[in-house]
Amino acid sequence: MATFLYRLGRLAFRRRGYVALLWVAVLAAVGLGALQAPGAADEEFSAPGIESQKAFDLMQERFPGAAADGATARVVFVAPHGQKVTATANKKAVEETVDALGDGTQVAGVADPFTAKAVSADGTTAYATVTYKVKSSAVTDASRTALENAVDQARDAGLTVETGGSAMDSGGGPGGTAEIIGIAIAAVVLLVTFGSLAAAGLPLLTAILGVGLSMFTITVLADALGLSTSTGTLAMMLGLAVGIDYALFVVSRYREERAKGRTPEEAAGLAVGTAGSAVVFAGLTVVIALAGLSVVGIPMLTKMGLTAAGAVIVAVVIALTVVPALLGFWPNAVLAGAARRGAGGRRRLFRARKAGTPQGDNRGTRWARFVLRRPVPVLLLGVVGLGALAVPMTQLQLGMPGDEAKSTSTTERRAYDDLAKGFGPGFNGPLTIVVDARGTDDAKGGVSTVRERIAATDGVVSVSRPRFNKAGDTAVFTATPSTSPTDEKTKTLVKTIRGERPAIESAAGASFEVTGNTALNIDISGKVQSALVPYLVTVVGLAVVLLLVVFRSLLVPLKAALGFLLSVLAALGAVVLVFQQGHGAGLFGVEQTGPIMSLMPIFLVGIIFGLAMDYEVFLVSRMRESYVHGESAKEAVVSGFRHSARVVVAAALIMIAVFAGFVGENDSMIKMIGFGMATAVLLDAFVVRMAIVPAVLALLGDRAWWLPKWLDRLLPRVDIEGEALTRGPAATASGDQDPTAGEPVEAGV
Repeated sequence: MATFLYRLGRLAFRRRGYVALLWVAVLAAVGLGALQAPGAADEEFSAPGIESQKAFDLMQERFPGAAADGATARVVFVAPHGQKVTATANKKAVEETVDALGDGTQVAGVADPFTAKAVSADGTTAYATVTYKVKSSAVTDASRTALENAVDQARDAGLTVETGGSAMDSGGGPGGTAEIIGIAIAAVVLLVTFGSLAAAGLPLLTAILGVGLSMFTITVLADALGLSTSTGTLAMMLGLAVGIDYALFVVSRYREERAKGRTPEEAAGLAVGTAGSAVVFAGLTVVIALAGLSVVGIPMLTKMGLTAAGAVIVAVVIALTVVPALLGFWPNAVLAGAARRGAGGRRRLFRARKAGTPQGDNRGTRWARFVLRRPVPVLLLGVVGLGALAVPMTQLQLGMPGDEAKSTSTTERRAYDDLAKGFGPGFNGPLTIVVDARGTDDAKGGVSTVRERIAATDGVVSVSRPRFNKAGDTAVFTATPSTSPTDEKTKTLVKTIRGERPAIESAAGASFEVTGNTALNIDISGKVQSALVPYLVTVVGLAVVLLLVVFRSLLVPLKAALGFLLSVLAALGAVVLVFQQGHGAGLFGVEQTGPIMSLMPIFLVGIIFGLAMDYEVFLVSRMRESYVHGESAKEAVVSGFRHSARVVVAAALIMIAVFAGFVGENDSMIKMIGFGMATAVLLDAFVVRMAIVPAVLALLGDRAWWLPKWLDRLLPRVDIEGEALTRGPAATASGDQDPTAGEPVEAGV
């Protein structure tokens, strides 16, 4: 592996013009293809195998053309204090607003609250439902402006009016702002780390190239593979993250080899052969984690994982080819200022190396020696601290936060609160009951029996009249719970209704299923929770095998996996602590606590596992390299920190900054993801990799690198340490050659 990548790096360096032209041609071709490709469709969320999905599919089949594809807006009217909306003046204002809401080419219809019986029992609140002909993503700004103008009429009349519903969703999300902030912070971190504009800019340039190529490719394949507009979100985020990381490690190793006296071409070859080997295996761990998302069984999640895995592969290939090619164009520009100004600094480094004197200490070596002197206290403090932070995770409640989790400054949240106050907390999350009476002699009687039994269930405050399809063999009605959609009692109610199904179906002679957004969220949460353990076993198991091949050790991969589990559980505990229990919520702008987003644990595990293994491979591979080349176990730990600690810290800081940028968003789910990711990277990089890992290796000593002889014979040899390079041409080409006697140091570009 190392020898092949060494040759690849030198080839890319020598043939830099061809490499650059090839990548520019590929980017241009894919970009042109993306411009001509049909637009990506809005993929409907589906989760095969759960009851809510089965019921929805049945509705699609039995009520053709009546599926809830069109966007809706719910306009909530609240009378002034002490008045009712049914008062003459208020009623007139509501009716005029309803008439105005019906105008517009995209509006399919408006339900008048007085004829649709959408007035609260105390008469203080009413709502009108606006149905659109198009999906929420296709609702134009003009339509939303028309809705706001109509609402202003009622407000001018003295009513309090708020709006909610899918039509109000204009796409949301960070809209690229977080990515721009992340790139800016990454540039600052890289500049401080390298002390060179070129060294800081090169990883950013190659990362942007990789992300652009990946996003263009996703656009080209969107129509053929059924990729939605949201599929590429994860690919963009991770492609940017690992693209910077991988180029960062190759450039750092190149600078290190140049400082040892290597010629530019030789240094590029060695950088790709050693750091590039680590990049390959780090990338494989990320790909495994992302491809493993298919275990969950949610198509959208599978597509997001696979496209993101593709973006990671692109980032790896670019790091192995484009980075050495760019180094060939400007071989000295990425070096530190002293090295660019002359050969004196390199001559002194060379003579010190020839004399056998150790390289100077840095913060990484000082920290490593501190941990080596006190491994037990450091290990106990790290494990106990992460364990304590993980305790709240035992109280994890999964769900899908809706408008109730938005800021009170939004009209959607105020509409939610007004409806809950006027019609009860369960009004915002009714259960949809689909009754299949096909083959029943008395379909209406069967539906009536199901409706009466469910209405009599504790926790149900009301049921609507059933709506039959044209064939008269299927009916739909809603059951309103007494509790809010995210309340645990609502979850219990759904389980109760489903648990009583055999008795109800026996009495009615018809079958039924429970769906609706509330039931769907409950089912997805259950599906994700049940898939979490198989996902962990699959991903961690495959990664342990991969790390076994990389490090040729039994204990190092196990230590890596256990450390990851500690960090991810602690990060989940922190998310529960803030977003579910509300501790410190105000510091992060969290106005409403509630259940954790259903997909959050899977996203957190998948993404952070990949990044954690990145840091593990880059840090420990340098330790392994030093150990293989003759250093003692403890000396190897110090060497690993000398060479890798700074770049690992820089990479972690970049990731933390990128993810933390999302915490400032108003959307609660984006805020939650950003907080969870930033916390996980912080804990994994600085507690697990920088403290627990060296402490464990110090306690294990030589045993850390032990591998049974029979297993050593079975495992393939990949030589990630570059041992073959020290025995082959790379060792003699320039390694023992005075840098001042050969090619002169070129002026910086």
